[in-house]
Amino acid sequence: MTATLTGVGVGPGDPELLTLRAVRVLREADVVFVPVLDRPDGAPPPGRAETTVAPFVPSDRLRRLPFALDDRGGVTHRRESAWNAAARTVADAVDAGAQALAFATIGDPNVYSTFGYLAQTVRELRPAVAVHTVPGITAMQELAARSGVPLCEGREPLTLLPATAGLALFAVAVAGPGTVVAYKGWRRHTELLAELRRQGRLADAVLGSGLGLAGDRVGPATEAGDDPRTCRRCWTRPAGTAGEGNCERHGVVRGRRTRRGRSVDPACGPGDRRRRRGGVGGQPGARRRAGPRPTRR
Repeated sequence: MTATLTGVGVGPGDPELLTLRAVRVLREADVVFVPVLDRPDGAPPPGRAETTVAPFVPSDRLRRLPFALDDRGGVTHRRESAWNAAARTVADAVDAGAQALAFATIGDPNVYSTFGYLAQTVRELRPAVAVHTVPGITAMQELAARSGVPLCEGREPLTLLPATAGLALFAVAVAGPGTVVAYKGWRRHTELLAELRRQGRLADAVLGSGLGLAGDRVGPATEAGDDPRTCRRCWTRPAGTAGEGNCERHGVVRGRRTRRGRSVDPACGPGDRRRRRGGVGGQPGARRRAGPRPTRR
């Protein structure tokens, strides 16, 4: 019998957004792999994918695969080493007799997913392994649903891009027709908001942060502060001096202090962004031209 590796999209992080097929594949799998942040200094905390599938998969069938999710340098040696190590772990599971293997990935396995790199390397190590995918709800769909803004209508185009590709690409997309969805945009949200304002599109923009997580936020981009230290949880600017925290709600009111400009409070600010910056999928935000608004995460 041929072993199968299935990339299962588990949506933006809400267990209720898993499809029936995703739940079935996860429950039938001999082993379910989940991506976690590679942390040489200690065991990584559960990732979003693991938290999302935990209600459906017994813990003894969950296996963590460390990835360099916080490495933003492109295809670096650290990233490639993590992919190779993860693929070898999957190959070892196949050699040990596992026939049905699943990899849970936030969002959709075919949209900016870690699964593509893993599947490619597994194919090289074990060519006989059949690779399949189960589609998942993407963050841009969740953002559209939460904001009440359709992504595209009629003949309008839908442009999807990662903000990490650069401001120039985003500017060209925003100048064109239809809806623009920018993933992984929080770290550059100041520049993105400035470009939307320059092109007269800020009023149409919708911003989403931490979708699928407790305390996530969806609303008009005009409500987000322009300061780079703006809290991604409540979208307020830093309060008072640098030592007072990053926002009145999470910094001053809770009496937290900052170290080197990073929030000590895990609920907000740059400290929070630092923890989640490599999450599979990122956060979308949107801006729309005519018809559906653009979306950015």
